[in-house]
Amino acid sequence: MDTVLRAVVIFVLLWVVIRVSGKREIAQLSAFDMILLVTLGDLVSQGVVQEDYSLTAAALAVATFTLASFLLGWADFHFPRLRPLINGRARVVVRDGEPVLDVLASERITIEDIQEASREKGIRRLSDIELCVLETDGGFSFFTHENPGDSEGADSDHDIQ
Repeated sequence: MDTVLRAVVIFVLLWVVIRVSGKREIAQLSAFDMILLVTLGDLVSQGVVQEDYSLTAAALAVATFTLASFLLGWADFHFPRLRPLINGRARVVVRDGEPVLDVLASERITIEDIQEASREKGIRRLSDIELCVLETDGGFSFFTHENPGDSEGADSDHDIQ
């Protein structure tokens, strides 16, 4: 039972750390960050199983993490009001070509991050962006101004979906 309680505490701690670290931090992991996460995983496992290297303790810890993850998914599905707490919220970071500076600051995103992501989508200038949304997974969604000469509307090549 001690292993289960420790696993629940560590699961909640890791969930909070991931939520606080920011969406873009998770989406932009470098090779060093991945090594750091693996090392963190080892340190966490020692805290969960209290250096009990038995197969039973490891299986119990993994089962507890799996159950906690399942319960979060279940709560996310059945309680829509909890979704912003569990998954976070999408946030508008550019509106009508102008960066929303307070959102950028709170999400720790630079204008250069947005410019790089927009270039990857073939958008040359921030002024071409009607709306840029930082999604809950850390990615960006771009909506560009429609070309005035374009009669196709939403199906044009200028709309990024």
